[in-house]
Amino acid sequence: MGIRCFVLDDEPLATDLMQDYISRLPDLELVGISNSPTQGLQMLQQLQADVIFLDIQMPRLTGFDLLRPLGYRPKVIFTTAFREYALDSYEFDVVDFLVKPISFERFLQSVGKIYRFSPSNAAQQEPAQVTISAREYQYFKVDKEMVKIFLDDIFWVESLKDYVRLHTRSGALVSYLRISYLEEKLPHDRFIRIHKSFIISLDHIQAISANYVRIGNEEVPIGRNYKAGLDKILQNSH
Repeated sequence: MGIRCFVLDDEPLATDLMQDYISRLPDLELVGISNSPTQGLQMLQQLQADVIFLDIQMPRLTGFDLLRPLGYRPKVIFTTAFREYALDSYEFDVVDFLVKPISFERFLQSVGKIYRFSPSNAAQQEPAQVTISAREYQYFKVDKEMVKIFLDDIFWVESLKDYVRLHTRSGALVSYLRISYLEEKLPHDRFIRIHKSFIISLDHIQAISANYVRIGNEEVPIGRNYKAGLDKILQNSH
């Protein structure tokens, strides 16, 4: 089973867009969609969704009003044209706050956050939430496809100016992405930049010298300006 998603927005174009985005990712399962907040509340009480893509400003019932009587707490990704609601939204179990118009790339970032917010101990979750995987992954644009890559499969990342080469268990992939953007996107407790052209996975380090990190049979160089950051991480791990 995939992650059970529900889309609620009073604008049909907005729900159509979210439906299209969700359909592109095999791990997401669309279990309901509604343009009516009152109807949507009734459906959600029956469906027990894992994640709700929810508009805030709707007629008769706002997104905030809908969540309070729901009876359970799914993950919430707010979708709205009004930035001023951002602070109010964190009263709830909010994964992200998407401001319209929403690009597919921005949507992917939100989906990636679902896994970071998931409890690590699945045994303590409610039955409706057990389907959310604890194994983190992200999608990368490779040629004309969005390719799913598990983070624990990444050995290191190499900069190719406007692209990056991801060295993974299944081989190397090239994605249209700047390394500086990826440095921010990858979890800092698992990846570290050790050179202007390289990010490595801390989990896959096998040996370290003064000038390089060895991962498998490969030696990834350590840049002078990044050595202090790597040393600090290593000291904290002892």
